[in-house]
Amino acid sequence: MKNILLCFSVFFLLFSCNKNENFKKNLEKQKESEVQKNKNSKYHTKLDTLVIKTENDIILNFEKKKFNKIIDDHPEFFDEMVQSPDTFYTINSLGFGSEAGKDSYYILYAYFLKQRNSVEKCSEQRKKLIKIYSNINSIFSALTYGGTYFAHQEPRILGYTEYSIYLHSLDNDASFKDPYDISKQKKLYLQSLRQLVKDETKIDTESTEEQKIDRSKKIDLLVDELDHLITNIFYLRCAQHFHYEHY
Repeated sequence: MKNILLCFSVFFLLFSCNKNENFKKNLEKQKESEVQKNKNSKYHTKLDTLVIKTENDIILNFEKKKFNKIIDDHPEFFDEMVQSPDTFYTINSLGFGSEAGKDSYYILYAYFLKQRNSVEKCSEQRKKLIKIYSNINSIFSALTYGGTYFAHQEPRILGYTEYSIYLHSLDNDASFKDPYDISKQKKLYLQSLRQLVKDETKIDTESTEEQKIDRSKKIDLLVDELDHLITNIFYLRCAQHFHYEHY
């Protein structure tokens, strides 16, 4: 009987200690969360409605209460260790669960990171990258005659663009000058896109010849634009990474 009581006492003691330890950890997490919220409150808006207009003409309107709650719920937007929008979204998609919600998340990600990257200083690179990524998206959209994936990519491109600019800024030798002539590499990359179109057209049994010709002409124009947009190794590497990562 004494042994049973002793075992019970030990078990109760261990249970109580474990419960207290968990309580302390939860309390610490709550305190950290409150500290983070207070720290990020400087990003709260005082406007009744905050309007975000993007470089590719997407407009989002946020009521003050909703926008400020997003800031409180998403400290990752202000994290010192910036991760890709895909990573951040996977970690914390609270309030942005739908595909349309995911689009908004990437736009907000870009909105906050753009301020860190510098709105004016990187404006030229930003516009060019958005156009490069959009052209690549349009090429693959044309190959498959569209789809919701490509439509949702357009707003998300904003997030990918800002992350590309951010990564480039981490390079101590960051510049937009080439260490060597990239013309041959660029030529090969663009040729690979044109070849892809030819190969896909050959196996397309659903489109008419007229549709195939129209599609090929449209894609050729997009590739021609890429030729003019990719002016240095930074844009070439970004184009290749975006292409192979998402298509």
